Amino acid sequence: MSFDKTKWVWMNGEMVEWHQANFHVSSHALHYGTGVFEGMRCYETDEGAAVFRMDAHLDRLYTSASVYGLDLPYSQVELANAVCEVIERNGFNSCYIRPICFFGSNVLGLVPRNCPVEVVVFAWEWAPLLGQESLEKGVRITVSPWTKFHSRMMPTTAKASGQYLNSILAVRDAQARGFDEAILLDEKGNLAEGPGENLFIVSDNKIFTNDESSSILMGITRDAAIELAEDLGYRVKVCKLTLNDLMAADEAFFTGTAAEITPIREVDFNPIGDGTRGKVTHELQQAFFAAVQGKSAAHRKWLHFVARPNQPFLSEPLTSEAFVSVGD
Repeated sequence: MSFDKTKWVWMNGEMVEWHQANFHVSSHALHYGTGVFEGMRCYETDEGAAVFRMDAHLDRLYTSASVYGLDLPYSQVELANAVCEVIERNGFNSCYIRPICFFGSNVLGLVPRNCPVEVVVFAWEWAPLLGQESLEKGVRITVSPWTKFHSRMMPTTAKASGQYLNSILAVRDAQARGFDEAILLDEKGNLAEGPGENLFIVSDNKIFTNDESSSILMGITRDAAIELAEDLGYRVKVCKLTLNDLMAADEAFFTGTAAEITPIREVDFNPIGDGTRGKVTHELQQAFFAAVQGKSAAHRKWLHFVARPNQPFLSEPLTSEAFVSVGD
């Protein structure tokens, strides 16, 4: 990951140069994590740069913001246009995009009373989160000693800045012990998710994943993977998953905007299946990259083309579950 090629940032309605995109040290979000954000990917296609599922990402951004009392002063159409402007202004054909909204500077009590809502969109070139070769060879993961927080503690399906401290602890511990990534368990000891990824397992040619009752973020790539798998004729079951389910699986993989679809080859030195990328995972990867690169007519609905400002902006919700729930 490098910001070297990022020259322009959209900040509160204006394009500013990278080195001028600054906020005061007394910003509420800096001290308490009171912000929400999204991660999107833009892919190069034969018809130009296109953002994958921008409508669903912006839906989740606004839903997360409402949970934390952030009243965004821009419409979804305005933010969609800002995303496209950032990509074009920086000359990117493929990139990662980060819209972030947070409470700025006014007071530093816990309640951000009269703090302005700051809205920023920037982008950079970013390869797959766990490395390009991970898409083929898979990753080595470990069960984290840290537990994923429950929805009674904070809304697990909102994508809020401060909530990621839990993920940071998990991934730093995993990497310090020589693993690529972590997997967190929920408060009941069932599988939750990775620090920034949802989890799928494959057993007997059937695909399994969990849902918000397991304290996960309802991933947009997760949702796409479920639809792609069903299009390929696989049965996808959403249910609680245990560590034993993972260890006994034929295949396992992570999904996420940054990770895309990444095979898991090993858990705490124990191989998953034969320790290589499995057939089902490979098929899903091929279907996913065909979709994001504009090669699948059935999934063009997921692409927002950057150079077409007048294209309809259709809000397409997740296919099966709500974005945010609080408690059980």
